Amino acid sequence: MKRSSQQVRAIPVNGEPSRMTQAILDFVSQVPNSHIGNSPDPATTAQHLSKRAAQRAALTAGSLALPPGPLGWLTLVPELIAIWKIQGQLVSDIAAAYGRHVTLSREQMLWCLFRHTAAQAFRDLVVRMGDRLIFRRMSYGIAHSVARQIGVKLSQRTVGKGVARWLPVVGALSVGAYAYYDTTQVANTAIEMFESEVAIDEDEGENEDEDESNAQQPAATSARKPRAASKPTSRASAAGQAVRTKVNQTVAGAVHKVAGAARKRVARKPTPRKPHTPDTE
Repeated sequence: MKRSSQQVRAIPVNGEPSRMTQAILDFVSQVPNSHIGNSPDPATTAQHLSKRAAQRAALTAGSLALPPGPLGWLTLVPELIAIWKIQGQLVSDIAAAYGRHVTLSREQMLWCLFRHTAAQAFRDLVVRMGDRLIFRRMSYGIAHSVARQIGVKLSQRTVGKGVARWLPVVGALSVGAYAYYDTTQVANTAIEMFESEVAIDEDEGENEDEDESNAQQPAATSARKPRAASKPTSRASAAGQAVRTKVNQTVAGAVHKVAGAARKRVARKPTPRKPHTPDTE
């Protein structure tokens, strides 16, 4: 049974991101189609798909790494794109085997493909609560931040692969072995995710999208918002309240002192004078 591909809205990013970052964002914006139907035993099917995809990735990477020296550097980008396609198709097929292809999103694709590469990059995107995974709907800022961190890790790995190109046969074997391991890690992450309960947090992503779109509006428009105008008012009222409280405390203290002095004067008894008796001779 063929599962149609899902075209996900491309992610516009402010500024000029690196080529690696933009390549990641463009790749996860489309979910590949799948010919796999719902499986009665999805775990076994997923393991079979994982082994077959890992073998294809190892063969592809090893073949492209055969040219030695400078010629090998020219195959770095084609190798990376070819491995991504194999792994993306693997995630799509595993999702179809578990009956979750319809709900497969770009956030989940990004998680499955690159979680083992840069786990720290997903701290603002995925939250694990027991056996439940909660994915935040990616805003522009979060998508660019995650892709940039993944791009840094992939660039460092690509440099290592380029060095291995200088070893004619051993380098190709090492590159193929790593492609096998990398694809297996992608499959393990996908299986773990589809065997867990997955939820999408729509509210936070929508709120962040609204905040970013509001920030891009002209200053004259944003100045008319009651929310922005309420900040100085609240500060002024807080300052006025503090002054009134201070004055009330000062007046209360003065009244207390006057009342205490009055009570002392009233309580003080006058000393009786002795009667004057004239001297008699």
